[in-house]
Amino acid sequence: MLSSFDPVPLRQLLHAGKTPEGPMLAAYRGYYGLDGLQSDSTFFCFEAAGYRIAAQAWIPPSPKGSLLLLHGYYDHMGLYRHLIEWSLQLGLAVIVCDLPGHGLSSGSPASIASFSEYQAVLSGLQVEGARLSLPAPWHLCGQSTGAAILIDHLLNAPVRREVGRAILLAPLVRPRAWLRSRFSYQAVRPFLRQLPRRFTVNSTDSAFIDFVHRRDPLQAQILPTDWVGALARWIPMIESAMPSAQRPLIVQGDADLTVDWRYNLKILGQKFDRPDVLLLPGARHHLANEQVRYRTHYLGFLKQQLGL
Repeated sequence: MLSSFDPVPLRQLLHAGKTPEGPMLAAYRGYYGLDGLQSDSTFFCFEAAGYRIAAQAWIPPSPKGSLLLLHGYYDHMGLYRHLIEWSLQLGLAVIVCDLPGHGLSSGSPASIASFSEYQAVLSGLQVEGARLSLPAPWHLCGQSTGAAILIDHLLNAPVRREVGRAILLAPLVRPRAWLRSRFSYQAVRPFLRQLPRRFTVNSTDSAFIDFVHRRDPLQAQILPTDWVGALARWIPMIESAMPSAQRPLIVQGDADLTVDWRYNLKILGQKFDRPDVLLLPGARHHLANEQVRYRTHYLGFLKQQLGL
């Protein structure tokens, strides 16, 4: 990784409707370690739900299938090098985007009016996958909020014929201490549009925590009350959804202090047909950037389950 990166010029170019090339794009990829991925890559944007969405795709020689990857809340695609590299090594093409208000995409920082907008982004990403002729099966993978988007899709939307397995990493249904958080949200909502973000130690990889807390210029510094309100409306919709015959792969750490993982696994067990669950003792929330020993364990599990 490079020592510094200024995202402002790159954002301005993207939001003006232009696609970056040359040194500006190289600086971004170098800063996040994406320049070392040994596959043909493309950077592009698409429109969804009124946002300009930044996206990237990597296509290895003779791909066996594809992985559509969705990041978690406060994240962006630059932080997902480990999963992208693993997928490419298995011969999967990868397509990933920044969600609205995250990374290089447009939108108010870390905010959303409704979780339905995330569904529009996922639909748009699938359209882009088809445009790029990404090979089936399309395995879907989401971390935390990204997994929540996939849960919503599997329960409430027609699933494309290209879709293979869904991988849910530390899936969000309800955050930890949700009842208390919801009460606090209702108390402050009439007076505040945002709160200062509280950074948490959500991985046992200290280098990752140091980077995100101190050196990542794409990290939002606020918690918008609009996002919390959208989550509050989304949770009961998922809890009341009709069950699905889908069988997602779920990976969950038992030291996760971000989501209410016991409750979430119970709900997902009711909504899906015998999901395959791997519980990782000692692992925290950000499984995409956990220590190598945790990643090695669950990536081996996923490889076996996907038959790769």
